[in-house]
Amino acid sequence: MSEEPRGWNEKFCRECGKVINAQTEICPFCGVRQFNLAGNSGISGRRLAAALFAIFLGSFGAHKFYLGKAGQGILYLVFFWTAIPGIIGLIEGILYLAMSEEAFNARYC
Repeated sequence: MSEEPRGWNEKFCRECGKVINAQTEICPFCGVRQFNLAGNSGISGRRLAAALFAIFLGSFGAHKFYLGKAGQGILYLVFFWTAIPGIIGLIEGILYLAMSEEAFNARYC
């Protein structure tokens, strides 16, 4: 393929391989419906990954490292044995899923 996605808002069509807008539901070139990682819920892959890291690996601060907050991640690692970071991670994961995409991007991107 000679054409590459130029920005964060572009992707390849899963059928024909042409570059299309990432929010496009149906490819304008081949007419095939596009699916993203989170289905049609509008959750970006980054926000979904951060939420899953927080819910399942929150005790170890994996979501903090993933979001570029290494200092907070180290703090989670130091106190993981108390189970408090796990509880906070669960709450943060739910909050990541509940907040709007714009709010998440403003805070973590």
